[in-house]
Amino acid sequence: MNKPDPIAVTTTLVPVPSPSITLEGSTPSGKALAEVARLSPDEALLRMSSTAAGLAPGQAEEQLRSVGLNRVARQARHTVLGDLAARSINPLNILLLSLATASYFLGDQRAAIMIAIMVVLSITLGFLQEYRSNNAADELQKMVSITTSVRRQGAADHADIPIDQLVPGDIVLLSAGDMIPADVRLISAKDLFINQSTLTGEAMPLEKFAAAHEGSAETPFDLPNICFMGSAVVSGIGCGVVVLTGPRTAFGIVATAIAETRELTSFDKGITRFTWLMLGFILVMAPLVFVINGVTKGNWLEALLFAVAVAVGLTPEMLPMIVTVNLAKGAMAMSRKKVIVKRLNAIQNFGAMDVLCTDKTGTLTQDLIILKRHLDIRGADSDRVLEYAYLNSYYQSGLKNLLDVAVLKHGDLEGGLKVRERFKEIDEIPFDFERRRMSVVLGRDDGVHILICKGAVEEVFAVCKHYAIGGETGLLDESHLASAKETTAKLNADGFRVIAVATKEMPPTQATYSVADSDLFRPGIPT
Repeated sequence: MNKPDPIAVTTTLVPVPSPSITLEGSTPSGKALAEVARLSPDEALLRMSSTAAGLAPGQAEEQLRSVGLNRVARQARHTVLGDLAARSINPLNILLLSLATASYFLGDQRAAIMIAIMVVLSITLGFLQEYRSNNAADELQKMVSITTSVRRQGAADHADIPIDQLVPGDIVLLSAGDMIPADVRLISAKDLFINQSTLTGEAMPLEKFAAAHEGSAETPFDLPNICFMGSAVVSGIGCGVVVLTGPRTAFGIVATAIAETRELTSFDKGITRFTWLMLGFILVMAPLVFVINGVTKGNWLEALLFAVAVAVGLTPEMLPMIVTVNLAKGAMAMSRKKVIVKRLNAIQNFGAMDVLCTDKTGTLTQDLIILKRHLDIRGADSDRVLEYAYLNSYYQSGLKNLLDVAVLKHGDLEGGLKVRERFKEIDEIPFDFERRRMSVVLGRDDGVHILICKGAVEEVFAVCKHYAIGGETGLLDESHLASAKETTAKLNADGFRVIAVATKEMPPTQATYSVADSDLFRPGIPT
């Protein structure tokens, strides 16, 4: 089943140079980040008047009143009168209104009224179209609710709160797939990789640590224990204390610069060039006609009236109305395709495009995956494989992707396995894009620690030495890998996505685990 057609909102993208955020200079944001980066996690919490358990509700409310909502700057919305005035201040409109005024005072009221009507209709039509579009876009924006995981005193573990309610001192929990909700000083991190490309342009993710940074850094983005609003968690887990929110963040500074800048579209520039061209003709022709008529006929008042008539005749009074009507017609046609055009003049930019690249993931599918088969190494159905996959997805603390959601829909396993009674989480080795697998370590009720890994078929096979089917175990060899690859290829061809699961018993005395612990599995149970 196809999803409903998406509603798109068009706008104009404006290249804005990245603002300079110095560390030791006069910029308060850079200085605050540099200072807190030098502190240990405990000292950073003390500096932010917070604790590992988070802020008390009263502290959070007081901070919110003091620093305001965690929102970055957006392009200001004018009042109705302001929008009308902004549309009126147009070189062509100013030229036409000047000619209408001159015609009125020289006695040609009919021409003055006609020119004024054309200008007013053009301004009103354009205003009404953009006003409705902006209201529709605002309603869509209200439907989107963004939350972040926060630890606050009085809550059992953590709570999801709206991102705009975040305040300095809040303790935020980060995992794969999360967007960083503010400028955060890490107080704990494990295999935490952050993508900062929205701010720095660097595509490769950077590993972040919680330890104090004693060295120097050219920019705040080089600080290894600071995560910035607008960046994304690629892999790993972490916990941090909020240092800066809203417009004081690095992302907020960029957003403010963009909101204050409104570049003219190519259409606006074209209209301006045309207006200056017409003004040039008028400045040449009107005085010339006035002088020639005055000298030859001797009636200078009549010569002035004729010169103004020539100026009015040279100016296309209907042009603003014709342009606005055509742009509005284009906006209405796009609205039937469920596209909201917030600025009429942007339509010309769309018409001038040669190539438009968009991401249409999810528009042709339901964004849904269903678990259909769970197989052992010989291709037979195996409940044991499903059980291990369920335990892995159940206990992982990172972002649960669509594959995890599909596995966890087998909720009957929770009771059958007695997940909460028989198992407890010991540690986790988060997913990363080099290993292409992730693992959880669980303590079983018999005291044994068991490491359960899932990931890409080739990656899991590469670290496995044995297979297990029921009570049978054996050595893996190249033939098993070839058979698994063949099975995987057939399933992929049928539209299936295939992952492998493996397990390894670990020493019950070990309390923490690292990537090295997931590099060998004995025995292994790939699927």
